[in-house]
Amino acid sequence: MRARTGRRPGKAAYGAPTVRARRIIRLNYGFQLLFNLLWWMPVFYAYQKAAGLSDGEIFGIQSIYYVAFCLFEIPTGLIADRIGTRNCLRAGAVVMTAANLAPVFSASYTGFLVHFLAIAAGRSLTSGAASAYLYDGLRAEGCDAHYLRAEGTARALGLAAKVVCWPLVGPLMAVAHAAPYLLSAVSAAGSLVCAVALPRLAGPGKAAGSGSGGGTGRAADRAGGGRRGGAFLRDAGAALRCVASSRWLALVMVQGVAVFTLSRICQVNLFQPILLDHGIAEASHGGVLAAMTVAEAVASARPQWLSGRLTPVAWVSVLSLALAGTLAAMTFGGPWAVVALLCLFAAATGFAYPVQRKLMNDAVPAHAPRATLLSVESIVDRAVCALAAVAAGAYLSAGHLDALLWHSALATAVLFGAFQLLLRSGFVRRTGPEGTAARAGSRSGADRPAG
Repeated sequence: MRARTGRRPGKAAYGAPTVRARRIIRLNYGFQLLFNLLWWMPVFYAYQKAAGLSDGEIFGIQSIYYVAFCLFEIPTGLIADRIGTRNCLRAGAVVMTAANLAPVFSASYTGFLVHFLAIAAGRSLTSGAASAYLYDGLRAEGCDAHYLRAEGTARALGLAAKVVCWPLVGPLMAVAHAAPYLLSAVSAAGSLVCAVALPRLAGPGKAAGSGSGGGTGRAADRAGGGRRGGAFLRDAGAALRCVASSRWLALVMVQGVAVFTLSRICQVNLFQPILLDHGIAEASHGGVLAAMTVAEAVASARPQWLSGRLTPVAWVSVLSLALAGTLAAMTFGGPWAVVALLCLFAAATGFAYPVQRKLMNDAVPAHAPRATLLSVESIVDRAVCALAAVAAGAYLSAGHLDALLWHSALATAVLFGAFQLLLRSGFVRRTGPEGTAARAGSRSGADRPAG
């Protein structure tokens, strides 16, 4: 029997995470859950209508929000790589707390505009920084194998919290009209507590445990974002050079944009039109959305259920084709079949998300500005979503919902078919921190937690 002492270096990557790694994982769970727990999400439209805003003003604010999100992603990714991902998470939590209080103090057009602009700023501050911090923190502890499950479980916990909390919003509003925004502010403040408690990451050449306390200083914290400093423009240039010089990184980024755009357009823009087209009344939409959220949460928490016979990149392609297939099948089914297909769609999205995030992180070169590159992916993602939303609106205005679903499915099949052909032709070589492990990651256990 193997003795407990004298473990080989790197064994933590295939066994239990270290104490420090467990602390990072748990605080990340708390941060992700509380930061993204927006109690006002199910009622913000009705809330703004009650405040006297017109439909034009409400949707005008939404348009400004998406544009602002894209624009904020550029400087916030650079900020994360300059001041450190941990500090960026703290800043994002502060901004989010203030953003959720804006409608409480000013339930007007100006108040809601400030609210959504601040939401865009707060979320963009954390969109790449949270994933970069978790990835670098676990890697510094030699616990890389736990990243995939940690990313997926954090997402699952956040989704589960929404399922539990959102049905309570109506009764709480009857007690205090501003309760959804006050509770969202309290949740954001809780995420700030988690961000403050996150340990400082050790800098290059330092022991993983030396980051606690003041020994490593600001330079070590910057290492958590993959950089020790440098000008914003230099970081931006480095990120663009990474994308231009690595075909693999560029293709992985395109794959992520395709997956997330397809899932977001269906679950946000087309969710209600699909249900209404199949005669499902609005009173049932909340229950369907809750069922979809549960399906996505369960799948996000268990990416290790995916068979190791396929590589991670192959799994993302298979799951994307499954998304396309469910969209096409919705044109044939009745109400119950459509609800089941929407739940399958959500589950496929839940499986794909953590696998794709790990692929993206693995594709980033060792000394590249990780948070900036993740922000670049997010910018492209939202820009494509904006174009897709315009196209979806045109289809729906013409009464061609079925055609939209079929065309989306065919476009997805063509895109991922071309992706696999490029890989098999040798035009693109897979790269990552483990060399060929990007190809054999599933078989070696790199994408599955041990134990």
